[in-house]
Amino acid sequence: MAFMRKIALSCLAAFLVMLPAQVAFATESSIPLAIDQKITGSDLRIVKDLGSNSQYTRHSIRYDVNGLTISGIMNKPKGKGPFPVVVLAHGYIDPKEYWSGQGFRREQDWLAKNGYVALHVDYRNHASSDKDPDNDLSMRLGYAEDVIGAALAVKDSKFTYMDKNKVALFGRSMGGGVAFQALVLKPGVFDSAITYASTSTRAADNFNKWQRNDYPIGKQILKAYGTPKENPSAWRDMSSRYFFSRITEPVLMIHGTKDESCDINWARATYKALQRNGKDATLVEYPGAKHYMYGEWNDSIKKVSQFLKRTLA
Repeated sequence: MAFMRKIALSCLAAFLVMLPAQVAFATESSIPLAIDQKITGSDLRIVKDLGSNSQYTRHSIRYDVNGLTISGIMNKPKGKGPFPVVVLAHGYIDPKEYWSGQGFRREQDWLAKNGYVALHVDYRNHASSDKDPDNDLSMRLGYAEDVIGAALAVKDSKFTYMDKNKVALFGRSMGGGVAFQALVLKPGVFDSAITYASTSTRAADNFNKWQRNDYPIGKQILKAYGTPKENPSAWRDMSSRYFFSRITEPVLMIHGTKDESCDINWARATYKALQRNGKDATLVEYPGAKHYMYGEWNDSIKKVSQFLKRTLA
C-alpha cells in the first residue's frame, strides 16, 4: 500500500512539473484570488503642509495598505466639515518620471473648491510610495489595493473634517480600469465611482494595445500567463468585466468618441456589461472629444457634480 502511494505521489509530482508555467502563475494572480485577500488601510497622516489659498489647504499624506506605505496628496476645503471624500486614481505615467499628485490637478482643485476632500493616490512604485516589484505582472491589481486602502484609511482616520460615510472613487484612463478592479474586489467600500476615458475592463485589450510589445514586461507577462488565446481562462480571471455582478455602487462613465488612447468601443462594451448585470450605470459620450477632453471638461465636471450630489447625499 505504501509502495503504491509512493508511486502515485511520484506521478503527481511529475505531472505538476510538466504543467505550463503560465497556468501556475495565473492561479496565483487573479481577481478571484484577490477577492479572497484581506485588504487593510490605516494610519492616514499628514506629513507636510504644501500651502493654501482662500478655499483649501494642500497636504502631502501617507497611509498604510497591507504592509506598504503609500504616499499621496490631499486637498482639504477650508472649514470644519465634515466633507465628503473623493479618492483619485490617476492615469498611466511612467513611475520613473511621476511626481506626487501628478495627473489629476484640475480635478483636485475643483473638488476642494466645491466642498470635497480630494485624496490623490500615488500608487505603489510611484513617488514616495513603497515598492512592489510584482505589480506589473499581476496586471496592476496592487493599484486597486492602494485605492481601496485609501478609502479604508479614511474610514479609520482621526480627522473629524472627513465624512467617513461618504467616499467616492474617481479614476482616469488607467485609473478608470483600476477603479473597476477596486469595485469588484471590495464592493461597498465606496459609495459611488466616476471614470474618465477608462482603459478596457478586459485585460487582453489593454495588453494587446500597450504591454505586448513593451520589453521586457510584455515578454514576462506572456511567459507567465501565455497568450489570451492559449490561456483564455487566466485572462478572463484578470478582467474586471466578468465580475461586474459584484458591483454595488452607482457608476458614471465619461468618454470621448474620438479617444485616440482608450477606444470608445471599450467604454461601450463596459457599459453594456454593467447593464447586463443590472447595475446603476451611466455613460456620457462627447462626440469628437479626444483622450484628455480639454474643451469638454467644463461640461463634464458639471455632470460629475450632479452625480456626486446624488450619490453622496
